[in-house]
Amino acid sequence: MASGGGAAATPQLQEPDWLREARDRAKKRALELELPTQKQKGWEFTDLSGLELDGYNEAVATVEGLVPADGDGPLVMPLAEAAATHPDLLRERLGAIVPASDAFTTRNEARWRDGLLVHVPRGTRLEQPVKLTVAGAAGEEIEWRVLVVLEEGAEAEVWERYASDAGGAALFNGVVELIVGDGANLRYVCEQELSEESWIFAAQRAEVGRDATLEWVALGFGSARGKVRMETKLAGRGSSAKVTGAYAGSGRQHLDYDTTQEHAAQDTVSDLAFRGVLAERATAVWRGMIRVDPGAQRTDAFQESRNLLLSTDAHADAIPGLEIEADDVRCTHAAAVAQVDAEQLYYLRAHGLSEPEAKRLVIEGFLQELVERAQEGPIRESLRDALGARLERLLASA
Repeated sequence: MASGGGAAATPQLQEPDWLREARDRAKKRALELELPTQKQKGWEFTDLSGLELDGYNEAVATVEGLVPADGDGPLVMPLAEAAATHPDLLRERLGAIVPASDAFTTRNEARWRDGLLVHVPRGTRLEQPVKLTVAGAAGEEIEWRVLVVLEEGAEAEVWERYASDAGGAALFNGVVELIVGDGANLRYVCEQELSEESWIFAAQRAEVGRDATLEWVALGFGSARGKVRMETKLAGRGSSAKVTGAYAGSGRQHLDYDTTQEHAAQDTVSDLAFRGVLAERATAVWRGMIRVDPGAQRTDAFQESRNLLLSTDAHADAIPGLEIEADDVRCTHAAAVAQVDAEQLYYLRAHGLSEPEAKRLVIEGFLQELVERAQEGPIRESLRDALGARLERLLASA
């Protein structure tokens, strides 16, 4: 249903009137919108002056690993095909939680041709994880769109990987909408391994219903610069979300993550942890916000960002934030940026390890805490493998 095989993106099909009208509105709106500058809140650390949006060829992505399922149970299919064959399913949901509101989401709404729909009906389970790789070539612009809908009591696991050819710049602009119905359970993994000359922009948002759960893992290893926004809204009473993120940069990469945990109902729980490892002259910024809406009593929210610098030229900014409009809450945050601990290295070397071996052990220990947050099973194993492979490349350049 969802793993193995390979397929090119579905060719453009007949779109319903409401989608064509939405595209037309977005095209007009896009002409009025300018790219954000570093004077705008949230963009202070990320310079877009070198971005030429129209300097890339609009292209069809290569989508590998998608095995469509279209029957009485769960649906897994290219989004363009779903718009043509299941328009009523998309009409009220597509763009409902990530509206076209800025230069990037508006461009995506106007231009997307590639994407994915996962729809799991009430009380059913997607038996196998959806696993796919979305790839583009140097010089190409990929507009990618995902809609995952879990109805009440449903369960699914979705894995995405973004990639592009090495040795050239590409532009990846994505929108992901995750709708987790009451009592449903979604595990979502997104790994970004674009070439280190590429731009990435992504707006990803989840809404979690009553007594529903979300486990979200985000990995950022590629791209030259851009911004990834990850927002989780705990919309139903008793809902919970665990968000685990890791980024690792080298050379002159700049990685920018902006996260929001919005508590909109009572008795909700969110737990977010990011780890960053930076080598050479790489930089990163993480900005996190816990927002507690009025009436969202008994909120329990935590966020942390910890960064390990392998070079004196590497730099990270960690900016946690709180906006609390309820009085019965527990909200905490933590942030840290540090070099590899010299005392730990000395201790390990005193016990016979070489300096490279000691440094590797310290970094692995730093990342292991993140790995252990993931649910036991394939997600944890893949997270460990991905971090291990990226660490090899970072240590080779450090």
